[in-house]
Amino acid sequence: MKRGRFISLEGGEGAGKSTQIRILAQRLASAGVDVGTTREPGGSDGAEAIRQLLVCGDVDRWSATTETLLMYAARRDHIERLILPALARGAWVLCDRFADSTRAYQGGAGGADPALIEALERHLLVGARPDLTVILDMPANEGLRRAQVRGGAEGRFEAKGLAFHERLRGAYLDIAAREPGRCVVVDALGDPDTVAERVWAVVQPQLAQAV
Repeated sequence: MKRGRFISLEGGEGAGKSTQIRILAQRLASAGVDVGTTREPGGSDGAEAIRQLLVCGDVDRWSATTETLLMYAARRDHIERLILPALARGAWVLCDRFADSTRAYQGGAGGADPALIEALERHLLVGARPDLTVILDMPANEGLRRAQVRGGAEGRFEAKGLAFHERLRGAYLDIAAREPGRCVVVDALGDPDTVAERVWAVVQPQLAQAV
């Protein structure tokens, strides 16, 4: 059986990833694709338990290095229990955040050692690197404004402040510049339907290749 496609959506707080994944999944399903959605940190029972440690609580609860290790504990469980089985049966997997989030949040913005992150990727992402990564980009202050309007209990990363989120945006753009064959930056400003058309223009060639 042909392996499925693995697509990750990335971006800062308030960029609209969850909305765009939902719209994209509906569009792919309408085109006859076996598609599932998931998220990080999370996606499996064990990873969801670790998620609560990461996204709730005081802003200084963990160092960037500890966050990296927790993220990868969650990610590996997610990979083993959900992502690899889905890809093996030929399904498409749409993931709200993946390994680039660790590069950007804990690495570029948080200061964790890039060598540690690279080593974890090398050992733990075997068979589970995205075929395509869509980076939803908007100014950090606008993303934080949207996230604050949304509210909710999982606000630990939002509370890290504007300077952190400006570094985060820069880190994502650096990732896209280093890996243009995998990453595409999409303007996330505008209403959800307008942004969805931009995302679809990026994803549609993947569908054409699959067919």
